[in-house]
Amino acid sequence: MWEFRKITAIEEPVFNNVLERFYNLGLDGLVRENIQNSLDGKLQESNLPVEVKIKTGNIPVSEIPGIEEIKKHIESLRGENSYTKETIAHMKKEMKKEIVPFISFEDSNTKGLSGAEHGEDFQEGDTWGVYAYKKGVHFMENDVELEKTRGGSHGVGKIACNAASDIHMMFFANCDADGRQHIGGTTQLIEHSLDGVNYRASGYFTRIIDGKYFPFENYFASVFRKDTRGLKIIIPYLRTQYIGENKAICSVCDNFFVAILQKKLVVYVNDYEINDETIHEIVSDPEFYPEQNPAEMKSCFTPLYINTYLEKDPILIQIADKNTEYKFKLYLQYEEEIKRARVAIVRGIGMKIEDKKIKGYVNSPFNGVLIPISSEEDIFLKSLENESHTSLSCDHIKNIKIQENAKRFLNNISNRLGEVFAEILKLQNPSDGKIDTSEVLYSVERNFRKELSKEISTVQLTKGNLKESKTVVKVKGNSKKDKRQEKKKKKESQLKKIINRLTRKSKLEDGDQEKEVSLIPMKPEAVKRIVLREKELLQFDFTNVMEYTGETNCNISMVVIDGTGKPYEKEFNLGKNYREVMDIGQKKICKIEDNKIKNVSIMDGKIQLELKVTDYFNNSLKFMYYVEV
Repeated sequence: MWEFRKITAIEEPVFNNVLERFYNLGLDGLVRENIQNSLDGKLQESNLPVEVKIKTGNIPVSEIPGIEEIKKHIESLRGENSYTKETIAHMKKEMKKEIVPFISFEDSNTKGLSGAEHGEDFQEGDTWGVYAYKKGVHFMENDVELEKTRGGSHGVGKIACNAASDIHMMFFANCDADGRQHIGGTTQLIEHSLDGVNYRASGYFTRIIDGKYFPFENYFASVFRKDTRGLKIIIPYLRTQYIGENKAICSVCDNFFVAILQKKLVVYVNDYEINDETIHEIVSDPEFYPEQNPAEMKSCFTPLYINTYLEKDPILIQIADKNTEYKFKLYLQYEEEIKRARVAIVRGIGMKIEDKKIKGYVNSPFNGVLIPISSEEDIFLKSLENESHTSLSCDHIKNIKIQENAKRFLNNISNRLGEVFAEILKLQNPSDGKIDTSEVLYSVERNFRKELSKEISTVQLTKGNLKESKTVVKVKGNSKKDKRQEKKKKKESQLKKIINRLTRKSKLEDGDQEKEVSLIPMKPEAVKRIVLREKELLQFDFTNVMEYTGETNCNISMVVIDGTGKPYEKEFNLGKNYREVMDIGQKKICKIEDNKIKNVSIMDGKIQLELKVTDYFNNSLKFMYYVEV
């Protein structure tokens, strides 16, 4: 039942080092690998979420298919270094048990594997042969776009299941579209000799027909059965470090909270259902997540990520490599209670890759979730994943130019997010020194008057007779709680304004993208203005304007300011002062409407305008310019 290919001599009497790497990831790596595979296998024609059932328990060794054969091979193993000897001794010890723990992953609303009837002699479109008998590769989808957005890419993740077993054993039960049920399995030992015959390290649970591997039809114990379409992974002899229902539940939430909240995925851990509603209960329960206060969160940030993702509107942010700018949705939260800044980088399938530390802001009050906005960005992220899908890296890239390009992008993640963080901190905590406060003071003054009018009432004081009276005001007193609430709301409102000015905001609802305009105030050093007798020339240079994100069209508004920098928003009428506005870049006349110059082109990061003035125009006026994108 178990087959090992014969070899002439033993050359590598050591275990596959990938086993150790996945073993070090523990249950987290196992959950991530299997659920990612299930998401990749989703039925494209179905609107239902992928369902994954994780079950744990104990089974009698006698129910494990072909176990007596495996015992013989393990008994024959001989190690030649201390690590190999120690591992073999542990395997032999575990083989003496009569009841062993197991874990299984069973998916539905998925395709399952196809072409099992062809076995090792697989044909185009078959997935069984690749999954069952090939190492270091994965099946390539015929649909190019679908293949690009798959979670898996390295083809080594299958060994994560072997790493979870004390004897490096796993089984996979499959039910295809026609209801045909088959079972296969693998074990990862070392090259060894049994009864005078040398064998390779990899063993396959399979049968041989005319020298080719073919799977067994599945008539084994219920733990190993798969009766509905999809795939089921079964791992007997589960390592002690992998055991724990709560650990499995937290691992699902930590790695797939976006997929769950987007209703792409529902997971059952034994009898516990994790969906877009129950996940809130889980992350709020100290039994699962002891660190509930943001100030206490040191290693696990899932409760914060979920709050950020649900409570904050996404903003559009661009991160470039040497050649291309990639767009991402950034959900960002600024809260003084947060002591460690982390940004969850999430793939398009809804799987978190890593908790990104932003250089220079590791202990800052931020929390974020970064998600690619299209398949182009998702494909690029996929190319940067390490083999265990736990971080972005360029170390696995062999081509020097491509590696350097990837390194630039990885550095720019920190640089770009660092710019956003720095600007927010700067505006939240202005440093001492000379700063332009005209805009802030103007806003504060208006808000103060508005709020004051709400909080006061008029009282008449008389002295002796009604003719001698004074009018005074009585101000309502707020409780400390009210003041805290007002302070919090004010801070949130201020943060929203800051973010909107930093970068363009996108709201994504029901698949449609609704863009809100963002006003970019042009700094004096970015504006060149020449006033002539009957016209003026105007140039904007966006080279050092951080808020500019590559737009090619905009509207322009102008506000008159006095010598102190105080703005007078309604004092200047564009239509009265300019009879014609020429867009030099496009050689076209721009329309003046709603006191704005409309549809101005931005070419190579610059705007060039020729404005013909009227007799009404006063060339001594000074302006503040705003670009609307």
